[in-house]
Amino acid sequence: MTTFNILLLGSGGREHAFAWKLAQSKRCSKLFIAPGNAGTSTHGQNVPINPLDFPAVAQFVLDNQINMVVVGPEEPLVRGIWDHFQANEKLKNIPFIGPSKAGAVLEGSKAWSKKFMQRHKIPTAGYQEFTADTLEAGLEYLKNHTLPIVLKADGLAAGKGVVICQSHAEALEEMREMLSGKFGDASARVVVEEFLSGIEFSVFVLTDGKTYKILPEAKDYKRIGEGDTGPNTGGMGAVSPVPFVDETMWEKVESRIIRPTVEGLRKEKIPYKGFIFFGFIEVGGEPMIIEYNCRMGDPETEVVLPRLKNDLVTLFENCAKGTLGRVKIRSDKRTATTVFLVSGGYPGDYAKGKLITGLEKVKDGIAFHAGTTLSKDGHCVTNGGRVIALTSLGKDIPSALRKSNRNAKTVQFEGKYFRRDIGKDLL
Repeated sequence: MTTFNILLLGSGGREHAFAWKLAQSKRCSKLFIAPGNAGTSTHGQNVPINPLDFPAVAQFVLDNQINMVVVGPEEPLVRGIWDHFQANEKLKNIPFIGPSKAGAVLEGSKAWSKKFMQRHKIPTAGYQEFTADTLEAGLEYLKNHTLPIVLKADGLAAGKGVVICQSHAEALEEMREMLSGKFGDASARVVVEEFLSGIEFSVFVLTDGKTYKILPEAKDYKRIGEGDTGPNTGGMGAVSPVPFVDETMWEKVESRIIRPTVEGLRKEKIPYKGFIFFGFIEVGGEPMIIEYNCRMGDPETEVVLPRLKNDLVTLFENCAKGTLGRVKIRSDKRTATTVFLVSGGYPGDYAKGKLITGLEKVKDGIAFHAGTTLSKDGHCVTNGGRVIALTSLGKDIPSALRKSNRNAKTVQFEGKYFRRDIGKDLL
């Protein structure tokens, strides 16, 4: 039995969930997380390396006999960390979970992914794209657009680059701001989309470039306020499975969207061994795709991995070797709910360094760390907007949510806030 020294890149709740799952495998001999957080340090060794410092990552891999690399967040992938490894004879054959730079453009450019969907006849919202050079044409286009209007920064904007405008005046102002650098380089190009009204859900696929395996689906909750009110966040919680995603919906999702996407990447000779996140919306019983991500979602990972019964190291080995076709995905039939504890003021300005207590009292659930770190004296303190994800399993949404909410009340830090209604809209 081959065992692996694994390097996991990232520092959020997704990466803690990965570390938790990888460490359960008998095939994981050593686990390093760069840079990790207070939670990942309980499953492996945190190393102070920036995932965007490709030479430092590569040197660590060589120095520590790493024989599997797993990339959690999108930015290293969009910037081409896979390509950096492929260019080095000593690194190119190491099992690597994450697509090439060409594949990561699925997430890295909204405009590119829209053209990809059109080329492969994948159902999505109608759109137009504009830059500073075509601002006037963009403003004219908006004046005649039906309301509401969706504006998206083309590039990576940490989950905050999508604005839904309820009036033409708001859309015109937002377009000017975005093309003037509101989201930096990410909004140098703006995609204007028709608004789709429906209910959203997320599907995760692991592909080896030839075949693919579908992981449990999830639904996340982006708005800060209960009842889905207030500004968007990186995600306030999630549930899995999603009750309305039945056999009929799965058949449509796979045949019309997942299969054409994986086949499209293969036809275009784009190297892709890793995750594809499909952001769906159900419109009148029909699935349409809103967006792709080139990695697992967060907070969805925190409900998907606890339901996944497969050995994650073996799954990744098959992905890297191109033998995913041999694998059968096994899922826990129970429901998982995640409730996120966030810092006071988030998604606006918030303080860091607040002492976190009560983690040892979490019962019948898992506390996945996101924005945490260890202080100089070894205490767990807040280090981000989204701090702790509390995941529980139950026979249904209400029973799982009761456990998650109970644990959310148990863990304490100054300014703590969480939504109590995650998943209640599905009942």
